[in-house]
Amino acid sequence: MKKRTSSLLILCALVFFGCNKGTKTLEKTKAEDKYVEMFLVNNKKQKTLTSEMIDKTSDEYLEQIISDNILEWISVDYNNELLRVKSLSKGQQMFWSTWKLEGEVNNGGFNQFYFNSDEEFGQMAEDGFQIIGLKQYADLTHEANQIYKENKVRLQQYEDGTVKSFSESYEDNPLNKVDDKFYDLQEKQGISEFRIKYIRKHKEQFTKLD
Repeated sequence: MKKRTSSLLILCALVFFGCNKGTKTLEKTKAEDKYVEMFLVNNKKQKTLTSEMIDKTSDEYLEQIISDNILEWISVDYNNELLRVKSLSKGQQMFWSTWKLEGEVNNGGFNQFYFNSDEEFGQMAEDGFQIIGLKQYADLTHEANQIYKENKVRLQQYEDGTVKSFSESYEDNPLNKVDDKFYDLQEKQGISEFRIKYIRKHKEQFTKLD
């Protein structure tokens, strides 16, 4: 997250123009925050984002409001999450699947991702990474998808809803090696900046839910 420091006050004391410029930046940030707050407060009523809201939201908050918007759509019938996501735009599918995969893998590896998600989200995420130009992530997701398919029967025996079985599913799990590759790649190349760039370039894909 971006951190603001007291350097703005120092600049104000030294250069009036710099102070004025910094104040405008601060005002712009407050305006962006206001748009985010407005969206989050009215989220249950706000079914559609607008191009204006996307434009006025800073990169720091953009992914969150996209996520909240899609989640609100899914939560109407969460048991049919995959079906509802597949009805969305190419951009929204890209966002949700890669956002979901990134969160699950960072929390508990690819094993947790497949444990908590329909495996079709794996293919959707693979395609999503390709769409935003992250070929290495797409290749890693493809590798994980193939490993899961080859070990699906064995891994599904642990899906009884207990913490014990879930913990045991990590033992000698071939997906573990892909986790390490994913974490190493994250240190070299982030995902968010590519999603954000796509969102801003294709706003029309994020302003409608159907």
